[in-house]
Amino acid sequence: QVQLVESGGGLVQAGGSLRLSCAASGSTFSIADMGWYRQAPGKQRQWVALITTGGRTGYTESVKGRFTITRDNAKRTVYLQMKSLEPEDTAAYYCNTFPARWSWGQGTQVAVSS
Repeated sequence: QVQLVESGGGLVQAGGSLRLSCAASGSTFSIADMGWYRQAPGKQRQWVALITTGGRTGYTESVKGRFTITRDNAKRTVYLQMKSLEPEDTAAYYCNTFPARWSWGQGTQVAVSS
């Protein structure tokens, strides 16, 4: 059973930056396309970014140019660098495969104040 542990969230002002990390247990990480997702209060979880095993990336329209997803297979970790944060980015952030197949972790909370 793969376990996912997200970290790096916090409270920042609009325009600020954060770097999220997600560490995965298990040996299947390197052969999985990975994604970041977020869930704002009262809303459904939505996909934010993905990175394939080959390093290709994709982003939902609202974060293009502001967020960057990377991965380190040796560390079994996927990252999300977020800059120019907006209050609309406030949410709990989760990682998982893309599409999501593993059990969800506890997420990491991001709060952006205006």
